Amino acid sequence: MSETKELLEATVKGLQDKVNQLNMDLKSKQKELENVNKPSMPNDTYAELEDIISNTIGDYGFECGEFDYEFSVSYDNKIELDNLTFNDHYNLAEAVMKAICNHFKIEENEINE
Repeated sequence: MSETKELLEATVKGLQDKVNQLNMDLKSKQKELENVNKPSMPNDTYAELEDIISNTIGDYGFECGEFDYEFSVSYDNKIELDNLTFNDHYNLAEAVMKAICNHFKIEENEINE
């Protein structure tokens, strides 16, 4: 009887290991499927883009008029900035895209008919 129990426990353990391996394989294949239609980009180009975007945002001249402010009064009657919302996304995005365009040669896509 104990041999049967040990055999069943070993079988269950083996099946659990197999299920775990299949789940890892499934996640890997799902990731591959997500990426199959994405255009590829070399690592060095990605790194350049990361630097361009980071530097552009870091150098961007944020102005007070680009934000919406909400104030509140605290329990000890101090005025506090309760909410700060950036509302000038267009100009920031335009600055980033301009920096990218200045760094890369942008080519028109050919239309294959």
